[in-house]
Amino acid sequence: MNGGDLLALGPLIALGLTAVVVMLAAAFCRNHRLAVALTLAGLTAAGVALVCAWPLTPRQVTPLLLIDRPALFYTGLMLAAALVVTLLSHGYLEQQPIGRREEYYVLVLTTTLGAGVLAASAHFASFFLGLELLSVSLFALVAYPRTNPLCIEAGIKYLVLAGTSSAFLLFGVGLVYAALGTLDFARLAAAAAGGAAPGLLILAGVSLTLVGIGFKLSLVPFHLWAPDVYQGAPAPVAALVATVSKGAVFALLLRYVGQLPVSQHAALFTMFTVLAIASMFIGNWLALLQQNVKRLLAYSSIAHMGYLLVALLAGGRWAPAAVAVYLTAYFVTTLGAFGVVAVLSPRGRDADAPEDILGLAWRRPWLAGVFTLMLLSLAGIPLTAGFVGKFFVLAAGVNSNLWLLAAALAVNSAIGLFYYLRLIVLLFRQPAPAPAATPPLPRLAAAALGALTLALLWLGVYPAPFLQLIRMLMPD
Repeated sequence: MNGGDLLALGPLIALGLTAVVVMLAAAFCRNHRLAVALTLAGLTAAGVALVCAWPLTPRQVTPLLLIDRPALFYTGLMLAAALVVTLLSHGYLEQQPIGRREEYYVLVLTTTLGAGVLAASAHFASFFLGLELLSVSLFALVAYPRTNPLCIEAGIKYLVLAGTSSAFLLFGVGLVYAALGTLDFARLAAAAAGGAAPGLLILAGVSLTLVGIGFKLSLVPFHLWAPDVYQGAPAPVAALVATVSKGAVFALLLRYVGQLPVSQHAALFTMFTVLAIASMFIGNWLALLQQNVKRLLAYSSIAHMGYLLVALLAGGRWAPAAVAVYLTAYFVTTLGAFGVVAVLSPRGRDADAPEDILGLAWRRPWLAGVFTLMLLSLAGIPLTAGFVGKFFVLAAGVNSNLWLLAAALAVNSAIGLFYYLRLIVLLFRQPAPAPAATPPLPRLAAAALGALTLALLWLGVYPAPFLQLIRMLMPD
């Protein structure tokens, strides 16, 4: 390695160093504000390092990591999400009966570091290391409130199922290596495109690898962990699972599948199609049955991953741009929705029951307005970021003549609109005579929600500058 390689790895190095600094600071001085300040400074430094690494792209740093434009874009997206989660977490943790809060931010940083490694992975070894760093940090975060039985239960479920998915993944990687003698994505693609049809061994290996990825993305039928973990996890952690975790794995999947001619192999293409349609219909159908806000958002996220698979299957020049636009809109709206739940949460629990948001427009009109915009964006209503994202995904499907997937996306968008509107009706209904008291709005959380709302409207009303950025960042 040389100086250029170290500069290209600057965002990852900055995240790793910040995690060490926050951990050492907690050892010498227990101060929640200091931990938050150091975390925000480290995330900002990682963002600056990302800008400095841009002129060096594309750059292969050892056989494990490829620092290119998509990798830097998704790393920047996850840095922004981690910054928002940190802002939301400060006020949330102050409200909760948690004695030691500083290590929480170490775990947020290591989660983001694992996500960054995934986004830049070009080899199965770095893929697995990044995935495990991400997963181990997340199940510690899910169970961080040690006195809350619901959080401990969710953490155990996530731990068991993360281990199961890793077993599938490793077995699949072993089969791919046995068939091809390589763990490098580019060499795998070259072998797959060499003219010979893939044998049973490589087909089984790729399928098992995708089963492991399906667990991480909570695609149907690997989705059963998602609602329990979302409900049991603290609201900011649920936001982290829904955005950074899934965004990193999908960025990796885009690179992994981009190296394989999926459309040329009927078995792989059929498997992805079934996963997409099942995730859309079952995710939305189960969301219709939910009363708990976090469980509803969990099933909704399953459907959104199904929508993203449509863009992935479209392939060609449309796929990278459609995935980037949709993931950005999904990050903004999901962080905003969970952020409202976090700031409304009283001591000892999350505000995820219907009565917690009943008549919110009459008690906290600004928060009700933010939550309404986030739900409308998740539904794909025009003039929101969600509409632009769904338009790009639908256009990618139509451009590639994936009419069945495009029709499924349109039908499921209409289904999703129903349960999002049901939540909005709750927000504007007259509250009970004595509504439950809600904590004051923390300044850092208010700033985060305000920024997310502005981003949602900007991307929905005037998306041209962002789309120009996407065209510049994505490969030709």
